[in-house]
Amino acid sequence: MKFLVTLLFVSVTLLGQTAPGAKSAFDKATLETYLRYSELWIPQVTVKIDDPAPSTILNGFSEVWVHLSYNGQTKDEQYYVSRDGKNVMRGSAFHIDQSPFQSNVNLLKEETQPSFGAGAGAPVTLVIFGDFQCPVCQKENLELRKNLPAAFGDKVRVYFNDYPLKPIHPWAMKASVYGRCAYKESQETFWNYHDWIYEKQNGITLENLDAKVQEFAKEKNADGAKLTACAADKAATDDVERNIAMGHSLSVNATPTMFINGRKMEGAMDWNILSQLLQIEINHAEEIAKAAKAAGLVQPAPAENGSSQTASASQGDDKCCVVEMPKLGGKK
Repeated sequence: MKFLVTLLFVSVTLLGQTAPGAKSAFDKATLETYLRYSELWIPQVTVKIDDPAPSTILNGFSEVWVHLSYNGQTKDEQYYVSRDGKNVMRGSAFHIDQSPFQSNVNLLKEETQPSFGAGAGAPVTLVIFGDFQCPVCQKENLELRKNLPAAFGDKVRVYFNDYPLKPIHPWAMKASVYGRCAYKESQETFWNYHDWIYEKQNGITLENLDAKVQEFAKEKNADGAKLTACAADKAATDDVERNIAMGHSLSVNATPTMFINGRKMEGAMDWNILSQLLQIEINHAEEIAKAAKAAGLVQPAPAENGSSQTASASQGDDKCCVVEMPKLGGKK
């Protein structure tokens, strides 16, 4: 198998020492001790290590997911561990015959997510993990909604995934539940809600959110009673939790996080930069299609998906929407 790897490579003998009969890294306690030392996680960070699964990309290695939690916040990290348990790699493994972002594409399940933009066969899929209480998301999404249809409406399909940062944004989860209820009513209702809730974000609190949603329903001719009933139903909450779980599987640790044909981009991005990235993906897709046609191959259609600048997020805004595990010495 041909592959490329970008990684942090470390020897896993405990604390960098070797000894006869040293435990394998597949001993979870040993691996946790080693990672706590190398990553400087403080003792209050809870660590849960999954069982290793054989890597489909990196021969001779297993994939091991490590789940961190602290004060209600969670973060997931993936490591590659050699079969003999002596080496650990953190990074990305690529198969040269596939997209370098194929593993992300495989995890992005967008069939039941709200979307806008190009239809089936769009060369570019842009997936956003967003939080309705996140001020960085507010700036990013309002500009994206304004600029993308005119610039790339027939080339890019955009999907929205809920990713409320519950421990730091008290009303984000409930706002996402209402969003799923709006989506059950129609795509149009969801995007009306999406745009409205971001526009009104600064005036919303956990205490007035219910009243604000009724205000939205009245302004946008949505069914306020249905939204209230739906929000009380566990099914809508379960939808949001599934989106959160999807984000965890993709190591989403900040909002907004975007995936452009699987390429992961964290944080706010000026429109002129984002538009260049989208054009790169469009050009790449066209080159692949042209090469396949020249070779007489049938290129499978992509799954259906969805010059001003965004205001740059302030450092304070950026920190508000990132999940970080505290480390010794106060360093992140």
